[in-house]
Amino acid sequence: MSILLKNAKIIEEGDYVLRDIYIDDEKISEISDDINRSADRVIDCKNLLTLPGGVDVHTHLSLDLGKFISIDDFYTGTRAASFGGTTSIVDHIAFGPRDSLVGEMIDKYHKMAEGAAVIDYSFHGAIQKASDAILDEMEELFDEGIVSTKIYTTYGGKLDDDKMLKVLRKAKETGTVVCVHCENDGMIAELRKEAEEAKNLAPIFHAKTRPSEAEAEAINRLIYLSELAGFPKLYIVHTSSKLGLEEIRNARKRGVENLYCETCTQYLTYTDKKYEEGGPSEGVKYICAPPLRKDTDVEALWEGVADGTVDVIATDHCPFYYESEKLPYKDDFLNAPGGIPGIEERMEVVLTEGIRRGIKPGRLVDLLCTNPSEIFGLSYKKGSIEVDKDADLVVFDKKTYTISQENRHSACDYTTYEGFESDFKVKLVIARGQVILEDGKNYGERGRGKFIDRKFI
Repeated sequence: MSILLKNAKIIEEGDYVLRDIYIDDEKISEISDDINRSADRVIDCKNLLTLPGGVDVHTHLSLDLGKFISIDDFYTGTRAASFGGTTSIVDHIAFGPRDSLVGEMIDKYHKMAEGAAVIDYSFHGAIQKASDAILDEMEELFDEGIVSTKIYTTYGGKLDDDKMLKVLRKAKETGTVVCVHCENDGMIAELRKEAEEAKNLAPIFHAKTRPSEAEAEAINRLIYLSELAGFPKLYIVHTSSKLGLEEIRNARKRGVENLYCETCTQYLTYTDKKYEEGGPSEGVKYICAPPLRKDTDVEALWEGVADGTVDVIATDHCPFYYESEKLPYKDDFLNAPGGIPGIEERMEVVLTEGIRRGIKPGRLVDLLCTNPSEIFGLSYKKGSIEVDKDADLVVFDKKTYTISQENRHSACDYTTYEGFESDFKVKLVIARGQVILEDGKNYGERGRGKFIDRKFI
């Protein structure tokens, strides 16, 4: 199947240029001013903004938390992603049994995704016990294309400092990227206990019991542990606060290497006012960890986007039903499932907000597509519009429309971005040379997505 895109408005060296793009056998084979080759299909993009397909490296599909399981599986979640212009994901897996090897859960996720995913996918490992067997396994997983793993400083699967140091040292040997959920577990536990005793259980207390200081302290601690380990690749997931961002910025200034910063769409868009607007029944929708922060945090994160402190914008997509799973806990934030939907909205919301703030589109493409590809070993395959790259492209219409649940495609029964006025609407999505979405109609078949055997070259 060959496709010729005419008059595509792409970004080269920071500027808009019009180019024709020829796609053949799943690859981009030519980019030039005027291509006159025959093709099975010719699509006139008519100056529409054409970007690399989005790469979301922080999703949670079918995440089993015990009492709750995130409701998007590898079909509904990747289908929703494709409607938003994302053409590949790297999913954060759940923990298996405490003493099991990480590879056992990876095998389970292969079975869950194969035959279901609409777009290409890979997985991060997840370590909750730094045994010798699990540390040794990191090299084996690396060779199998699982070049990243996740650890936590809070929750039941958290690692103590000595165990995190062991993981970081092993990651230095193997080249593995260590993704870390950074919040101080002790601070949160004490504040949640105080809130429970005082019966302060409305959604706003979810934010009050997970303060910015908890995030910043844990980021600082992980950075110093990484220094002791010789600077392995350390990736801070879902950075949400000004304090946390400053820890990363200051560490880089003093010479810390291989330190990467991710934030998510929600932390660039909303504040903790969402926990009180509309009362607890609405506020419970936005319970996620870390929580939404203050206006000053949103502004600081956008400054980080502009100045290069932030490397990646992901979603942390982890949806739960509102009516049956969120709403019953509107007056009990301690037991409400934590997580929100966002896999479909990311590119449109970030492009809209970023360009309104004067951020150059090329910079936003770096954070939405290119950087996540390079950091996580997809760069040989995805993340840019170049000859010989996989033909993963998204074409946007410059069109203002209102995001609502009625025009979303996740299995979730609400959208985090209800009422958001977007300046961009996805018009066309091409994944590995195949049109999988056009003018709101999805042609991506269940199971067409392939596992991405990630590697660094």
